[in-house]
Amino acid sequence: MSQEKRRPGDRRDGRWVRDVSGLTTLMMHIMPNRTDAEVYLNDKLDVTELMAYLERENAKHPDYKTTIFHALITAIARMVRERPKMNRFVQGRRMYERREISLSFMAKRRFADNAEEAFMYLVPKDTDNLASVSFEIAGKVHEARKTEHSAGGFDSTVDAFAKVPRLLLMLIVRVVRWLDFWGVNPKALTEGDSNYSTVLLSNLGSIRGPAVYHHLNNYGTNSIMVTVGTVHKEKLPMPDGTEQLRDVLEIGATLDERIGDGFYFVRSLRLLKYICAHPELLEKPLGEPSGFDYNSKEI
Repeated sequence: MSQEKRRPGDRRDGRWVRDVSGLTTLMMHIMPNRTDAEVYLNDKLDVTELMAYLERENAKHPDYKTTIFHALITAIARMVRERPKMNRFVQGRRMYERREISLSFMAKRRFADNAEEAFMYLVPKDTDNLASVSFEIAGKVHEARKTEHSAGGFDSTVDAFAKVPRLLLMLIVRVVRWLDFWGVNPKALTEGDSNYSTVLLSNLGSIRGPAVYHHLNNYGTNSIMVTVGTVHKEKLPMPDGTEQLRDVLEIGATLDERIGDGFYFVRSLRLLKYICAHPELLEKPLGEPSGFDYNSKEI
C-alpha cells in the first residue's frame, strides 16, 4: 500500500482523499454516521472450482487444512488490493484511504454458548498468497484456543474496560470518540481492533448458519461487513442456458455507500466471483493483478 509522506489533514491510518465529488461531500455531512449510509448486498458465489482446488491442495498436505474461509479472506484481500475505493472510510466527515489492507474476524475459543471470543486481525502484504494467509490464520486461531480467556493484546485491553465504573466508562468513550473524529486516537486503542479493519467478516458457515445481515458500527473506521454462510449444492444457470448442480456459498455484505457507488460495488463483486472461479489466482502474490476484464460477460 501507499508509503507516501504524511501530509496535513492525513491520519495515522489513512490518507485524506481531497478529490471527492460535491455529492459525496454533502453525503458525509447529511449522513455523518456510518449506520446512516448502509447498503446491503446479498449474493451467491459459485465456488465449485474453488472447492475442487482446495481438495487437491489439501490432499498434498493432509496434516494441514486450508479452508474455504481462508480462501475467501485471501480472495477479498486480492479484490480490495485491485479496487482501492473498497479500502476507504469516512471519519470526521472526511474521506480517507487506508495505508494498508486489514481483515478481521472473531473466533470462538470453544464451541460453547458461554465461551469467550477472540479478535483475529490480519494485515496481508503484497507478497502474500493463499498459503501464507491460511498459515497465519490457522496459527492465530490455534494460539487463541490455547486458553479460554484473553492472554494479552487487544482482547486484554477490551476486557479491562469491563472493570471501569459506568460513569467513568461513559466519559472515556466520549473522549475516545472525540479523538477518533479528529484522527488522533492513540495507536494502542486501535491496533488489532476489528472496528478499524478494512473488512470485518463473520464466518457463520463454521456453525452451519446463514449469511445474515450485519450492521456497521459508527465507532471506528470499518466500512465493509461480510457474513459468510454454508457451502451447499444448488442448481445455477450456466452461460449456455443449461442448469448445473454447483457448490454455492451465500455471502452478505453491508457497505458504507459514501465510499463508492453501486457501479463500483457491483464491479468489485464481479471481480470476487472471478477469483473464486479461477482459484489458481490465489497462488499469486496479492500485489500481482488478476487480469480480469471488467467488460467481459464471463461473470
